[in-house]
Formats: sequence, structure tokens, C-alpha cells
Amino acid sequence: MSTPKLLAVVGTKKSGKTTVVEHIISGLTRKGFRIGSIKHIHHPDFTIDSEGIDTWRHAKAGSRIVTTLSKNETVLIIEDELESTLPSALNFMMSQGLDMIVIEGLHSFMGQRTDIFKVITAHDSEDLKVRINNTAPPIVAISGVIADKAFRLPRNNVPVINAMTNSAKLIEKIENEVLRPKN
Repeated sequence: MSTPKLLAVVGTKKSGKTTVVEHIISGLTRKGFRIGSIKHIHHPDFTIDSEGIDTWRHAKAGSRIVTTLSKNETVLIIEDELESTLPSALNFMMSQGLDMIVIEGLHSFMGQRTDIFKVITAHDSEDLKVRINNTAPPIVAISGVIADKAFRLPRNNVPVINAMTNSAKLIEKIENEVLRPKN
């Protein structure tokens, strides 16, 4: 079993990250790849749990990890900080026979890592300049909201690919550069 490749889709809020991730996951899955995903949620008070339900009660009683099991879904609720749970989540996913893990967001953790491929989304050319300047290669493509707008970035050789109108091109690029690179 090979180690899954990591692809982070990074950009500002409402720049098209989720739409791009959806197209990447569905396109690669249709081609037979096994894909996992991680989604960063920015809201500090977000919880998947709800006050009063059994899992919430388990956590409030002191359980650091609560696992819920149903016929078609398993959920782990880990009561800990992002910095300590992200490596554990990645390690678990790495052992699941996946071809790729798509990470939405988490630019502060993923942006400077040279072992993680990236797709950048942005609102406009100024936003994109900031994103590109703060993101280490390899950058596979630029997509999202910015792909609908006419813009120019000097000395930029990263292709702009609209995931909404040309997802096949984005999938082909990811497949060729990330999943099956020619050595």
C-alpha cells in the first residue's frame, strides 16, 4: 500500500474552496481513485455535537474521545486543540488505503509545506497575489472565484483552471502531476 498524496485547497473565505474540493473529489473518484478529505472550520465555537444528546453527555462527563457508530457512518469526536489533533487525523487517514487526501483550508499549517501539493483560490488579483506570495510550491493550479475573472500576474506560470466549467482539465492536471507523475 502506498502513502496517499496530500493536496490542500487554500484560499480566503468564499473564494470557491468547497466548490473546487467537490469537483476534485468527484472527478478523481469517478476515475477510480480512493479519496479522503479534511475540512477546516474557522468558527471557534463550532461543534458537530449538540447539547443534551448522548455524545455531548459523554464528553461533558470527561471522555476525551467519543466515537459514534451507526450502520453506515462512524464519527470520532476528539476533545482537543486543532494543533494536536491534525497530525493524528492525518496519520489515521494515511493508514486507510487512500490514494489522496484533499485538505480544505488550514493554510497556516499547509501553506509552507513543500511536501503538500496545493490549489489556490482567491477573490481577485490582489487576494491572489497575497496567497501566492504566502504559499510554498508545489502549486498545481489556481481555481475558484478568481478563475472567472480576467487578471494577470507577472512571472506566474501556474495555470488558472475553472473547476466549474473545466473540471476535467483540473482533474487531469492533478492526476498527471500528483497521482501519476512522470519521473
